[in-house]
Amino acid sequence: MIVLMAGLPGTGKTTLSRELAARTGGRVLSKDEFRHSLFAANEIEYSSRQDDFCMNLMLQTAGYLLNQDPKRMLFLDGRPFSRRYQIENVLAAAASLHQPWRILECICPETIIRDRFADATSPAHPAENRGFQLYLEVKSRFEAIALPKVVIDTAPPLEAGVAIALAALRG
Repeated sequence: MIVLMAGLPGTGKTTLSRELAARTGGRVLSKDEFRHSLFAANEIEYSSRQDDFCMNLMLQTAGYLLNQDPKRMLFLDGRPFSRRYQIENVLAAAASLHQPWRILECICPETIIRDRFADATSPAHPAENRGFQLYLEVKSRFEAIALPKVVIDTAPPLEAGVAIALAALRG
């Protein structure tokens, strides 16, 4: 199964996807980790063009992994899926791989997101452009997801979101 981890920056997509992968024996494919493994620091653009390139490589990787183990659960992380075409590209890949898909959209109150970005004890994130300003920019152009999805509020403890997500993945 291919799981799209959607939502604005700072809403907890990475934390949730890592926990879900650990509990399901799945894998997280992270756009930000792909970018940092492919490009030198001076080549990183944080552009839509580079994001799309990394996502295409992630989908090729997903195909390779799912051909080896079609029952594997793959969590696509690092992209808010804020544009319809981004979701459509993943769903087309899922269809070509004969794989089911789910969209988990993480949400969280803005005050908590601001606190998360300000928390110096938070684990390092590979995307250096990540911050409250990026959150505001993505929020201003976020296209509502009209496809079936499960919305998970990540403000409560992680376990609550994990339970909701696992139920959605089983259903």
